[in-house]
Amino acid sequence: MQHADLDVTLMHLAAELGAELKALQWQVTAAESCTGGGIAAAITAVAGSSAWFEVGFVTYANRTKTSLLGVPEATLEAHGAVSEPVVLAMVEGALAASGADLAVAVSGIAGPDGGSREKPVGTVWLAWGRADGWRRARCFYFDGDRASVRRQAVVVALRELVDICQHGGRAYEPPEVGRG
Repeated sequence: MQHADLDVTLMHLAAELGAELKALQWQVTAAESCTGGGIAAAITAVAGSSAWFEVGFVTYANRTKTSLLGVPEATLEAHGAVSEPVVLAMVEGALAASGADLAVAVSGIAGPDGGSREKPVGTVWLAWGRADGWRRARCFYFDGDRASVRRQAVVVALRELVDICQHGGRAYEPPEVGRG
């Protein structure tokens, strides 16, 4: 997907998410690392977004994941920042700190450096959670340059938030998503 296509998709998804959140009277929050605030930026680009978004967290460094979101240092040491346990802890912390109904968390390796054999550039973990205790985490492998990896992560984050909203309080499992 080209950058322009992703930007249009972001605008549409953010607007759709806003409409869903407004209808549910829900608040959403985001705990972001590799996207650097891109999810919050997309959400707040929608006029009236203050009705469904009050706070987001950009926790680029591990110490801020711990100090702002309560991610245990031991979890970071054992699994690394780009891992399922860390994004689940980020979702938990974001929900607790914000009082929101719905949260998304993201941590990944956008590149061009920082990848390894186990976690190559383009590896991104995302997690979603609701205040009722429902949680979901998924690992994605996105292709492209740094900007493309970040945009793709934001698109997936928003798309899943919309799907979660559309399923309301029912038990929901997002569909399996393959290689990004």
